[in-house]
Parts: sequence; C-alpha cells; structure tokens
Amino acid sequence: MRRADLALILTLAATSVAAGDLAYVTCQNGNALSVLDLDTGETRATWDVPGKPAGVAVASDGSVFTVSPDDATVRRYGPDGVVQADIVLDGGPIGIVLDAPRARLFVTDWYNARIWVLTTDLVPVTELTTGTAPAGLALSPDGRWLASADKDADQVSVFDADSLKLHRTVKVGSRPFGLRFGPEGRLFVGNVGSNDVTVLDPDSGMTLATVPVGTRPYGVAFAKGRAFVTNQYEDSVSVIALDTLQHLRKIAVGEYPEGIDTTSDGARLVVANWFENSVSVIDAQTLEVVDQIDTADGPRAFGVFIREDTE
Repeated sequence: MRRADLALILTLAATSVAAGDLAYVTCQNGNALSVLDLDTGETRATWDVPGKPAGVAVASDGSVFTVSPDDATVRRYGPDGVVQADIVLDGGPIGIVLDAPRARLFVTDWYNARIWVLTTDLVPVTELTTGTAPAGLALSPDGRWLASADKDADQVSVFDADSLKLHRTVKVGSRPFGLRFGPEGRLFVGNVGSNDVTVLDPDSGMTLATVPVGTRPYGVAFAKGRAFVTNQYEDSVSVIALDTLQHLRKIAVGEYPEGIDTTSDGARLVVANWFENSVSVIDAQTLEVVDQIDTADGPRAFGVFIREDTE
C-alpha cells in the first residue's frame, strides 16, 4: 500500500508517531541515506553516502554512523549530513552498534571473523575475534554485553562490553544474521537458514526458546511487550509475545523487509522494505500498518536508525 491507500486507516487510527522522531535509513542501491520525519511522513533530507551503505547507528546528539561494504568505509555524519570523519577498514564491514557511554563503536568484519573496536571519532582501538562471517551486532540495555551473530558458524559470540573479553559462544539456529537484546536483557537472534528466532540468556548461555517465524528472519525490535521480526522472503513481520515467547501473528509489510526499529515512545515500529523503496510504519498496539513512506533506492537500515529530534 502507498500513502494514498492508507488514508482511511490513518483517519480511523487517529494516533500519531512520537513527535520529532527521525529515521535515518541507509539505502544501498541508491548510495544514499534518507532522513525521514516520522511525524509528517515526509523526507527531510537525502544524503549522499558512497559505497553501498547498509549498517547504521544513530546517536542522541544527532551523529549518524554508516557502514558501506563496497568501499569498506565507516563514516560519521553530523546532523546536517556533513561528513565529520571516515575510516577505510581492511576487510568486509557490515554490522555496527554504538556504545555511547563509553564513546565506542563496534563494527563486524564479514571476511575475517572479527569485530573492530573504534572510538566515536573513528580511531581504531582494538579487534575482537568472532566466529566465521559475523553480521549483526547488539549491545544489551544495561551496557553489560556485546553480541555478534556469527552467520557461517551458526553461533553468537557474547563479550563483556567493558573489558572486551569473550564471555562465551552459544550455538543457535542456522545462519544467524540480525539480533537484538530485549528490554529484560534476553538476546533474540534471527536465524535466516532455519526460519526461527533463538531466545537466549547471554550470561548463562542457556537457550530459553526457539520460536518458528516466517521465511528468512532478519531484523528484530521490541515494543508493547512484544518482539517484532522481519521476514525477508514473506514480506511480513512476525510478532512474538515476550511473556510466553509464542508466535502471535504476522503483519504484511512491503517487499523484502530488512531493518526494523522502534520509535522513541515505543508506540510504533518502522520497517525498511528493501525491494519497495519504502518504510512501513506499524502501530505496536493494534499491529496495523498505519503509514508507508518512500525512501531512496534500496533501503536496508541494518542497525539502530531512529532517534528523537530535539532541535
């Protein structure tokens, strides 16, 4: 559905996205980043981002970090879209997560089974060893744990985020790619090869549940006591109850959904539809799609891409 098709739904919903929320959507095919105003549903700006950007992390001060696999470059942009710093890495960068309190960034190296640790000024600090082909990264809400989805090893690597020491590795489903910590500290891992989500305790390494979802689950986000998982091959989002860890239903979205994130008030979720050049906005309470906003070509938004605009 396009915006015109959603007019009736919008009228009936009579709700609004958190005022001032902005989505920073990396658009791989278009070598761009779309800055979307989620209050108005309009594109506020389109930035040039070379190198087929995929990974993204936003900071509360308006800084935006992007990862471009084709030119192996991580860039830091200011709120105005001007590049403040960049670094070319000797490998295959893809996933990224920001550790704001420690002023650090973590970036996965798909080719060399490692994580680069950088300062937020993009100065290298150290490297961490992972399993083969690490993809997504996640930091726990309390800042204690860093986790990587090691796709070709069928495992997750869990590190102490302060000391940067490996805490443990945990076997999950087939070919994990995206992952995120839930509000209670459990780790949810989307396994694109086995079409399920592994839920685990990062401290003990215990698997708490394996939840079947749609085909090729990718990104994970949370709102209103539920987990939301994008299913790339089904053009849908699976909904999982956090109290029972049961699959509740699927929500139809755009074609080939990838990244997903939650608005600052927890009321909505935004899904990047890679093959449709749009994002779908889902009401977290009613589980209905209430808006669809066009982007530049090939939106991926692999990471945390929404922040509240405080300007």
